[in-house]
Amino acid sequence: MQVNEWIFIGIFFLIAWIFPLMPLIGARLLQPKRANPSKLETYECGIETVGEAWVQFKVQYYLYALVFLIFDVETVFLFPWAVAYNQLGMFAFVEMLIFIALLALALVYAWRKGALEWA
Repeated sequence: MQVNEWIFIGIFFLIAWIFPLMPLIGARLLQPKRANPSKLETYECGIETVGEAWVQFKVQYYLYALVFLIFDVETVFLFPWAVAYNQLGMFAFVEMLIFIALLALALVYAWRKGALEWA
Protein backbone atom coordinates (compact mmCIF):
# COMPACT_ATOMS: atom_id res chain seq x y z
CA MET A 1 0.00 0.00 0.00
CA GLN A 2 1.50 3.28 -1.12
CA VAL A 3 0.95 6.32 1.10
CA ASN A 4 0.26 9.49 -0.77
CA GLU A 5 3.10 11.94 -0.13
CA TRP A 6 0.64 14.80 0.32
CA ILE A 7 -1.05 13.13 3.30
CA PHE A 8 1.66 14.48 5.61
CA ILE A 9 0.94 18.05 4.55
CA GLY A 10 -2.77 17.43 5.17
CA ILE A 11 -2.01 16.03 8.63
CA PHE A 12 0.20 19.03 9.34
CA PHE A 13 -2.61 21.46 8.41
CA LEU A 14 -5.10 19.47 10.48
CA ILE A 15 -2.84 19.65 13.53
CA ALA A 16 -2.18 23.34 12.83
CA TRP A 17 -5.94 23.95 13.07
CA ILE A 18 -6.61 21.66 16.03
CA PHE A 19 -3.93 22.96 18.40
CA PRO A 20 -5.12 26.60 18.48
CA LEU A 21 -8.79 25.60 18.59
CA MET A 22 -8.46 23.19 21.54
CA PRO A 23 -7.69 25.87 24.18
CA LEU A 24 -10.40 28.15 22.79
CA ILE A 25 -13.04 25.43 22.92
CA GLY A 26 -11.83 24.28 26.35
CA ALA A 27 -12.00 27.81 27.73
CA ARG A 28 -15.52 28.23 26.34
CA LEU A 29 -16.68 24.99 27.96
CA LEU A 30 -15.01 25.58 31.33
CA GLN A 31 -15.68 29.30 31.79
CA PRO A 32 -17.86 30.45 34.68
CA LYS A 33 -21.26 31.49 33.42
CA ARG A 34 -22.62 33.52 36.35
CA ALA A 35 -22.62 37.17 35.31
CA ASN A 36 -23.39 39.91 37.80
CA PRO A 37 -23.11 43.72 37.69
CA SER A 38 -19.84 43.85 39.64
CA LYS A 39 -18.13 41.62 37.08
CA LEU A 40 -19.22 43.92 34.27
CA GLU A 41 -17.71 47.06 35.85
CA THR A 42 -14.51 48.57 34.55
CA TYR A 43 -11.60 47.39 36.68
CA GLU A 44 -8.17 48.93 36.59
CA CYS A 45 -5.33 48.04 38.96
CA GLY A 46 -7.68 47.28 41.86
CA ILE A 47 -8.90 50.87 42.05
CA GLU A 48 -12.42 51.99 41.31
CA THR A 49 -12.51 54.24 38.28
CA VAL A 50 -13.37 57.90 38.65
CA GLY A 51 -15.20 59.43 35.73
CA GLU A 52 -15.23 58.03 32.22
CA ALA A 53 -13.05 54.95 31.80
CA TRP A 54 -12.77 55.17 28.02
CA VAL A 55 -9.98 57.59 27.17
CA GLN A 56 -8.94 58.50 23.67
CA PHE A 57 -5.15 58.46 23.29
CA LYS A 58 -3.23 60.91 21.15
CA VAL A 59 -1.94 59.71 17.80
CA GLN A 60 1.58 60.67 18.92
CA TYR A 61 1.75 57.56 21.13
CA TYR A 62 1.14 55.33 18.13
CA LEU A 63 3.66 57.23 16.00
CA TYR A 64 6.32 56.76 18.67
CA ALA A 65 5.45 53.08 18.82
CA LEU A 66 5.79 52.73 15.05
CA VAL A 67 9.15 54.50 14.98
CA PHE A 68 10.34 52.30 17.85
CA LEU A 69 9.15 49.22 15.99
CA ILE A 70 11.05 50.23 12.86
CA PHE A 71 14.31 50.55 14.75
CA ASP A 72 13.62 47.43 16.80
CA VAL A 73 13.21 45.44 13.59
CA GLU A 74 16.46 47.00 12.38
CA THR A 75 18.32 45.39 15.26
CA VAL A 76 16.72 42.04 14.47
CA PHE A 77 18.20 42.26 10.97
CA LEU A 78 21.54 43.71 12.09
CA PHE A 79 22.38 41.12 14.75
CA PRO A 80 22.70 38.03 12.49
CA TRP A 81 24.61 40.12 9.96
CA ALA A 82 27.05 41.26 12.67
CA VAL A 83 27.52 37.68 13.93
CA ALA A 84 28.34 36.37 10.43
CA TYR A 85 30.28 39.47 9.33
CA ASN A 86 33.62 37.62 8.97
CA GLN A 87 32.13 35.09 6.53
CA LEU A 88 30.32 37.66 4.40
CA GLY A 89 31.85 39.47 1.50
CA MET A 90 31.80 43.05 0.33
CA PHE A 91 28.38 42.57 -1.29
CA ALA A 92 26.76 41.93 2.12
CA PHE A 93 28.53 44.98 3.54
CA VAL A 94 27.16 47.20 0.77
CA GLU A 95 23.68 45.68 1.21
CA MET A 96 23.73 46.52 4.92
CA LEU A 97 24.90 50.06 4.20
CA ILE A 98 21.93 50.48 1.86
CA PHE A 99 19.60 49.05 4.53
CA ILE A 100 20.94 51.43 7.20
CA ALA A 101 20.73 54.35 4.76
CA LEU A 102 17.05 53.58 4.08
CA LEU A 103 16.33 53.46 7.81
CA ALA A 104 18.18 56.74 8.34
CA LEU A 105 16.14 58.26 5.52
CA ALA A 106 12.95 57.03 7.22
CA LEU A 107 14.10 58.61 10.49
CA VAL A 108 14.78 61.95 8.79
CA TYR A 109 11.37 61.78 7.11
CA ALA A 110 9.62 61.10 10.43
CA TRP A 111 11.59 63.88 12.08
CA ARG A 112 10.68 66.43 9.40
CA LYS A 113 7.01 65.43 9.48
CA GLY A 114 6.98 66.13 13.23
CA ALA A 115 6.29 62.56 14.28
CA LEU A 116 8.96 62.78 16.98
CA GLU A 117 7.75 66.05 18.51
CA TRP A 118 6.09 65.70 21.88
CA ALA A 119 3.54 68.49 22.24
